[in-house]
Amino acid sequence: MTTTASEVARYFLALQDDEDAISNLKLQKLLYYAQGFSLALTGNALFPEQIKAWVHGPVVPSVWQDYRECAGDAIPRPSDFDPATLDAQDRGVIEEVYAVYGQFSAWRLREMTHRERPWKDTPPSAVIPRAEMEQFFKTLTK
Repeated sequence: MTTTASEVARYFLALQDDEDAISNLKLQKLLYYAQGFSLALTGNALFPEQIKAWVHGPVVPSVWQDYRECAGDAIPRPSDFDPATLDAQDRGVIEEVYAVYGQFSAWRLREMTHRERPWKDTPPSAVIPRAEMEQFFKTLTK
């Protein structure tokens, strides 16, 4: 069973509470961190979609398009999402990333990704290499 970036995004949105609304910008950074930690901890990508180095940080273009109409506003929590559709290991990675990174604002997460090698070392609009993400995130898990 392959989990898509859209499913991971929906799970992040389902985890949000009223005080911690998730905008598209914040969602993109959470997807980046989830993918990076999945690569580092399991050796496997959480989702098959590529992450690109956009001006405001890492972005999964298809998910960006899904929520583009929300602009900088909070994306509503999905009412029909069942987390059981995701693998337990994947849910664990997503939940841990949300617990650690969900507390930060979209702009704080943007600043954080701008200081990290995978985004900094990738040319604008290019795909951030998974090998670079895995190598970098392994340094964060030690």
